Amino acid sequence: MADLVTIEIRDHVADVRLNRPEKMNAINHDMWVAIGEAGESLIKNREIRAVVLSGNGRGFCAGLDMASFQEMTQGGDAAPALGVGLESHSDRPENFFQHAAIVWKRVPVPVIGAIHGVAYGAGAQIALGADIRFAAPDMQFSILEIKWGLIPDVGITQTLRNIVTLDVAKELTFTGRILDGPAAKALGLVTHVSEAPLDGALELAAEIASKSPDAIRADKRLLDEAWYADERTGLELEARLQSKLIRSPNQIESIKANFEKRAPQFQLPE
Repeated sequence: MADLVTIEIRDHVADVRLNRPEKMNAINHDMWVAIGEAGESLIKNREIRAVVLSGNGRGFCAGLDMASFQEMTQGGDAAPALGVGLESHSDRPENFFQHAAIVWKRVPVPVIGAIHGVAYGAGAQIALGADIRFAAPDMQFSILEIKWGLIPDVGITQTLRNIVTLDVAKELTFTGRILDGPAAKALGLVTHVSEAPLDGALELAAEIASKSPDAIRADKRLLDEAWYADERTGLELEARLQSKLIRSPNQIESIKANFEKRAPQFQLPE
């Protein structure tokens, strides 16, 4: 099962790849599990400073495996089983399926998506779980669930709302429209359009990994928690996080490295 998602860590950057290329990384039960486990392993890893999430083969992720839809039309004992996992876990709000997208928000360092080929349905929603997205110009991105008579339910209420306005979210959800890279960029669904999205994502990840890991983790927490919070909550969180950073070992090292014009040597984050 572990081979369905690979992780290679180099220079504090975790290169995570969906790895079912013969199926364009379409998601079956084992892959749902593997994606969640990959994210959970990175939440606990203090060595990493950035994550790049991409897919091997011809596409990022084609969404739910077609065999699952075929089972829905057959009825019998197979169809009800597809609903297993829709309930939330007792220790977190997301359910088994939503976890595959929400887990990337739980990772305390920046997650950069690199999208090529297709990102359909669940695949699109997993990509939306990243903090920043690079897309190939000919990428095909779609919140495709309406095609199958379903709603998007892989964490979209917690991701898409941070990226586009409500009217745009509704149009994309109601129509299942397929967007290429430039069209997705125009709506703010992706951050960059690149002929080599994986290279661009890895380059940005390396830049982020050169910064203080304490500050980067605090940055992600600050923006995620305070962006829609009330004024007092946001301002108090800024002050609380900053007070922990000031005069900490990695903050002092940042100052020294800048004055001494050298690469910083950071300690593991606290």
